[in-house]
Amino acid sequence: MGDIIRYEVTEGVAVLSIDNPPVNALSAEVRLGLNSALDRAQADDSVSAIVLTAAGRTFPAGADIREFGKPPVEPHLPDVCNAIEASSKPVVAALHGMALGGGFELGLASHARIATAQSKVGLPEIGLGLLPGAGGTQRLPRLTDVSTALSVVLTGKPVPASVARERGLIDAISEGDLIADACALARDLAGKPPRPTRNRREQFSDGVGYQKAIEEARRVHADAPTMAAGRAIDCLEAAPLLPFDAGLALERDAFLELRDTPEAAALRHLFLAERLAAKPRSGLPAPTDLKRVAVLGGGLMGVGIAVACLARGKAVTIIEQNADTAAKTEARLRSVVERSVSRKKLPQSMLDGLSKHSIVTTQFGMVATAQLVIEAIAEDEALKKDVFAKLGAATSPKTILATNTSYLNVDMLAQASGRPGQVVGLHFFSPAEVMKLCEVVVGKETAPEVEATAFAFAKSIGKVPVRAGVCDGFIGNRVLTAYRTAADYLLEDGASPYDIDAAMRAYGFRLGPYQVLDLAGLDISWARRKRLATQRDPEARYVRIGDLLCEAGRFGRKAGAGYYRYNADSGKAERDREVLALIEKERVAKGITTQSYSAEIIQRRCLIAMANEGSKLLGEGIARSAGDIDVVMALGFGFPRHKGGPLKAAELSGLLSVQRDLEALAKEDAFWTPSQTLKHAAINGNRFDG
Repeated sequence: MGDIIRYEVTEGVAVLSIDNPPVNALSAEVRLGLNSALDRAQADDSVSAIVLTAAGRTFPAGADIREFGKPPVEPHLPDVCNAIEASSKPVVAALHGMALGGGFELGLASHARIATAQSKVGLPEIGLGLLPGAGGTQRLPRLTDVSTALSVVLTGKPVPASVARERGLIDAISEGDLIADACALARDLAGKPPRPTRNRREQFSDGVGYQKAIEEARRVHADAPTMAAGRAIDCLEAAPLLPFDAGLALERDAFLELRDTPEAAALRHLFLAERLAAKPRSGLPAPTDLKRVAVLGGGLMGVGIAVACLARGKAVTIIEQNADTAAKTEARLRSVVERSVSRKKLPQSMLDGLSKHSIVTTQFGMVATAQLVIEAIAEDEALKKDVFAKLGAATSPKTILATNTSYLNVDMLAQASGRPGQVVGLHFFSPAEVMKLCEVVVGKETAPEVEATAFAFAKSIGKVPVRAGVCDGFIGNRVLTAYRTAADYLLEDGASPYDIDAAMRAYGFRLGPYQVLDLAGLDISWARRKRLATQRDPEARYVRIGDLLCEAGRFGRKAGAGYYRYNADSGKAERDREVLALIEKERVAKGITTQSYSAEIIQRRCLIAMANEGSKLLGEGIARSAGDIDVVMALGFGFPRHKGGPLKAAELSGLLSVQRDLEALAKEDAFWTPSQTLKHAAINGNRFDG
């Protein structure tokens, strides 16, 4: 057992403390140690009760991610939970931090639960395409009402201690010394026969009401992207109907079934990939703690970045061109904060103290007091170069200069500053106060300490940083361009924009590519195409349909018309015959013989285009891993999480088959030429696992 489980006896109470930093994950060693410690306490005549707790910052926060995808090792967690519940001496779980997943299931199996006021409990397995597999679906509905049980399991959201106490998930809240209070509770229970959770049935008294709640949950989750919700509802339904051990067996069978699904594999992949992406390269120096930030430009993006910084305690100065834009920016800033407060995303205190922590000014010289300056002005190359030249002259040599550009060359801006070592890209995604992704774009002269600090800063404001090298569009927008190009080829060759959008929504995207273009504004991508026109291979296939729509003034939702027409009264998107006529006219002009495409073909063409472009990014060293690319596409561009990202999806669909598709398509158009990275992986069976 070693030191991973500490065993101490205090006035007749055995305190079993899990010590497996950083989050006390329930590894095989922890499970074995808990079983041994429980046996020891049972055999110790000086012990009348047991307290189960953990060292460090949290009670176990779930399974050990190092064991994901590997064969399970005994003792299994359900066996440990059953041993706790079967204890002849009362077991009190003392919860602190985030008692989640298997950690909370240990608590559910205990005879009583006490938590700190700041702790949270929950069963987040649904986010991994799973359900609680150690009795959670059988014990939870015995402690709380069916609506709460359904919510905890099906949303996966952590429940604050105060709510958990109110709903019966825990028995008490400690306002002082958690272990002392837990020991006192354990002594109160000592000498009385423990009441196992499995024996509780008071929550099942209203069978009709219970079943109605189950049926409503089944209706709401009928279209869930994975099987997990349906299986979880089945198990919760079984709790009052089956003997407890039969319910456990049903839950275990469902857990093992889900564990082996492609969706669970995809979700596990993203779970791990997000954590790996956020780790900076090894060997970088210690980062600087940045507290003073200046943002150039107070548009929607600039204000969003400012709010993200303010929410995490940074002092922010927003610099505008003139008094008129400054006044509009100040109003926009307050509006965004008010909206976030009303949605309970930010505390009221932030709105009350907004003027103390933020300044909107026209005084460019105030950049001199910032540790970090983030440029968020219009995507204009000449304008940005001019701004970086001014920043290089106006700031301290230690000030980090960051650009939020989506496409422009970070190295070019770095050279314009006069001190390229201090320049880095921080590419946020809109709305920046909400979206979790931040591409950290490292230039060829970006100093190691600047790279380290950029990563630390992004994490400090709640973002998932992903390292990217310098190229047009970095990781996300470059893969997005490939996706849109594949869609445009399908469009020109016979599919309608509405069929393509419907196919990609069916795949799992919230919006199809043409819906997204209309929402963002067609003029934005049009401007980029015009900027890159001189670099385009004149022999390469070019689809002009988007350009023709822009020339007709159809810039998307903001203009009332794009690929769709928008109802003037309701704003609802409607299919437009004029667009279909324009597309058909272009096909005739190019002499294209149209084809029909099924939703499956549309989905696969778009997927292999994204996967191929992603593998090119790997081959060029722009991205560190396939996992990084998948994280960018999932967090920044809405790639369905249950598919795992484009590279994981390609792997799950069979890389060799993707390779063959690409080779066949490449005979028609060089755009589809397989990257060497994908070809190598397909031939050798290598996995894009990050």
